[in-house]
Amino acid sequence: MKDIHVLLLSYSSSNSLKQALTSLNFIRDRIKHVTVVEEYNVSLRPSLPSINQEIKYMKLIDEDLGVSLNEYFHNIPCEYVLFLYDQDYFNSNIKDTRLELHGNHYVMTYPYKIKGLVIQRPLLVKTSFLKQINFFSKYQVPFKEAVLPSWLFRINNSNIIEVRDDLVNQTVKNTSKHIIQKLNFIGKYQYELESDGNLPSISVLLANYNMADYVGIAINSCLLQSSLPEKILIIDDGSTDNSYKELEKWKQLSIVKLFKQDNKGKAKALNNLIPYIETEFVVELDADDWFDPDAFLTIKKHLKNLPDDVGVLYGNLRNWVQINIDNVKYRGIKKGKTIRNKSELLSYLLPVGPRIYRTSALKQNNGFPIIKYEDGRMYEDVSILNDLLKKTRLLYRDFTVYNVRVHELSITKKNHSNWSDFIKYLD
Repeated sequence: MKDIHVLLLSYSSSNSLKQALTSLNFIRDRIKHVTVVEEYNVSLRPSLPSINQEIKYMKLIDEDLGVSLNEYFHNIPCEYVLFLYDQDYFNSNIKDTRLELHGNHYVMTYPYKIKGLVIQRPLLVKTSFLKQINFFSKYQVPFKEAVLPSWLFRINNSNIIEVRDDLVNQTVKNTSKHIIQKLNFIGKYQYELESDGNLPSISVLLANYNMADYVGIAINSCLLQSSLPEKILIIDDGSTDNSYKELEKWKQLSIVKLFKQDNKGKAKALNNLIPYIETEFVVELDADDWFDPDAFLTIKKHLKNLPDDVGVLYGNLRNWVQINIDNVKYRGIKKGKTIRNKSELLSYLLPVGPRIYRTSALKQNNGFPIIKYEDGRMYEDVSILNDLLKKTRLLYRDFTVYNVRVHELSITKKNHSNWSDFIKYLD
């Protein structure tokens, strides 16, 4: 019975694609259609092996894998969709595997192993199930490799069945630091939801200004978590792009509270959110950055026994350079260090982050100071840390859950020359 539609994703060379197509001969009696999803500018169309099916090629809609797949699945008549990925091909063991899903099992996965990592990848999925739960777009996940793993993260484990690890081979395994960092991130989508009833509560502060392409990724990173924050407080600071339209997509969620104001700068925007903080702690998230999937559980564990005199907890930053709208390249981790006084703050290789504030300290300071320099529109992070240093301690811990995006619109990139003028206004 021919009841499988095969999708070949992200193949970057004709040879690996040809090997994948050839390996489909092991299950050709089940395959009704084969589609190669072309995700690269260069079209890969190798001489076709004999698998008794026409091979179709699908171009992405607006270079967006998630949106393209969502649209494509609505027109698939087969009971199942089978996925293979760049460098993957079947070996003869697939012939002895029962490619069927029954009862409450809707997804079959297989383990991809590399450098000690084990990443579960969707292998066989019921088409009807794919039509029910959409994939995220390029405006909602940090890079295209996260599209399928983030979808899998949302599926209840009781609906997933795992198969053995000897069905799929790879022609080549990319072990570059760039790829391994992405896989490390993706692997965290596999963490199970954990109870955090005995851990401190935390909210998110997010001020957005003209970050329509990135703010959805920031917000979604707060939701794709092994432990959710209690509240996500968002304010748009008078954006002139379509940011607010993007933000409105999230406002129906009970965890999200959305506001907007005329453009007055980030400090004033964040101060408008402070009265709505009801949790013990709050973390600031820039609209163009994002959290790891285990960020809030990790942060809450560090907060559990935080000394009472600590007003701010911070750690390390993982840096990425924006290559194009749906892809980033790993740049390295900026390790934090202890800050004990104003001199050490001003000599710190900024930014300090992630910045997790004790809510009481933030409120006692009347929020973020609005200094005379640029009416508080720049370096609001340094201004508040300078204030809090006078009354509380800043505490560094060695953890990395915050991802910084470096791109052409980055404020710190555009305004670093103003630093010497700014520090003249600090008390």
